[in-house]
Amino acid sequence: MASDFETQARAANDKINARTGRPLIRAIGVGLLLGGSLLVSLLIIKELYMLFAGALVAFVVYELATALRFAGRDVPRIPTVVAAVAVVPATFYWLDAGHWWVTLGGIAVISLWRLIEQVVLPSARVSGRNLLLDFGAGAFIMIYGAFMAGFTVLLTAAPNGQWWTLAFLIVVVSVDTGAYASGLAFGKHLMAPTISPKKTWEGFAGSVAAALIAGILLAIFMLQQPWWVGVILALAMVVTATAGDLTESLIKRDLGIKDISSFLPGHGGFLDRLDSALLSGAVAYALFLIFT
Repeated sequence: MASDFETQARAANDKINARTGRPLIRAIGVGLLLGGSLLVSLLIIKELYMLFAGALVAFVVYELATALRFAGRDVPRIPTVVAAVAVVPATFYWLDAGHWWVTLGGIAVISLWRLIEQVVLPSARVSGRNLLLDFGAGAFIMIYGAFMAGFTVLLTAAPNGQWWTLAFLIVVVSVDTGAYASGLAFGKHLMAPTISPKKTWEGFAGSVAAALIAGILLAIFMLQQPWWVGVILALAMVVTATAGDLTESLIKRDLGIKDISSFLPGHGGFLDRLDSALLSGAVAYALFLIFT
């Protein structure tokens, strides 16, 4: 009997893994670990969020710099990681000025580093056009991986902003979970088959429902805002989270890879988990400024 149950359980798990393309149990474990680390950083000592965000930014930009090599772009990884991580404390302590100036400074440092490589290292020399493309790739990584993540740092650094950070991230997780569950159960009509072959309109409907429930409850009980603020937050996060997910899928499709990396068992890379939150953080910060 136990053997039959174990066989059925494994068969069901294999079916889910085949449908989703992920090992579900490991994915849940990694998600819980990341979520627990986030809660500790936001709810105990707000400054700890810099360590949490800095670590995530470091992995994300390293993944992007490595993945872009598939497209023939040469982005120096060490200075890129250092410059991107520097955005986090600069934003936390110097707010908007630190956010903008350290990002721009990081782009300048990465470009200068690549230029020095071009002059000094024969193996790194490319045509002028390709050198400009390398400069552009470095700037893209800083903007997409560091500058966008900086909005969550701005939000957390604001008075009581950590609650808005937690709220928008919970809504984003609700979007992903609602889309996953609804798509797994009912998904038939593909939303963007050429970009993300597993994303369906049924999953999108589930993400909207889950986000609305989470947004309204969080607005009332966590943010002390009217219920309709929760509706706005939810719908905004549905749009930005879905757009972020599709954007990363498009990047991976252009690069010809399935996952950005394999750092996170069951998830792929850090960017595979954070793609929905990057654009969402910027919009959540804008909503915070409007409603507080």
